[in-house]
Amino acid sequence: MWFAQACATGDPQTALNLARIPTWLLPKSRSARRSRNISHCDILAQLAKEITSAEYQALAELRYLIRKFVGEGDAAARAEGLEPQQYLLLLAIRGLPEGEEATIQALADRLALKHHSMVELIDRLEVHGYVRRSRRRDDRRRVLVSLLPKGEKLLEQVARQRISELRSNGTALVKAISDLLKDRRV
Repeated sequence: MWFAQACATGDPQTALNLARIPTWLLPKSRSARRSRNISHCDILAQLAKEITSAEYQALAELRYLIRKFVGEGDAAARAEGLEPQQYLLLLAIRGLPEGEEATIQALADRLALKHHSMVELIDRLEVHGYVRRSRRRDDRRRVLVSLLPKGEKLLEQVARQRISELRSNGTALVKAISDLLKDRRV
């Protein structure tokens, strides 16, 4: 609908404004557009192609498989006596990229939590003996979080199940992502 509105104006600038097309997508000059026979409406038409049924199905399948995987992960964590966020924190600590420190802020960013929520989560894990907080020697303001052997063992039990699940059923997830990445509208 916006495509028809944009092209019906007859004015290229109004068409671009209505469609909100970034100007970097367009050829630099009118002569360049004419030489390639590309009009603003041609560009709008390319961008406005409908989402196919296959794309909707692939997106729905991907969403379903992700939710299923997350739900099974939550159940696996609970079976080991952990709340899902506790498992995710242990995993975030153990799985940080090389060279990145497990500061409270870095972990909060990884789990998309506020700083104070991360502190509470760490408090609960520390009480159970799964993690330990320590201050950096060179900067006492920076608090680092590390796994204790008890937390490492618990994490390994849950992670082993999750990796096994992905290895046996992950092809469906990969297929759903691949289906979405195919551009069927060309």
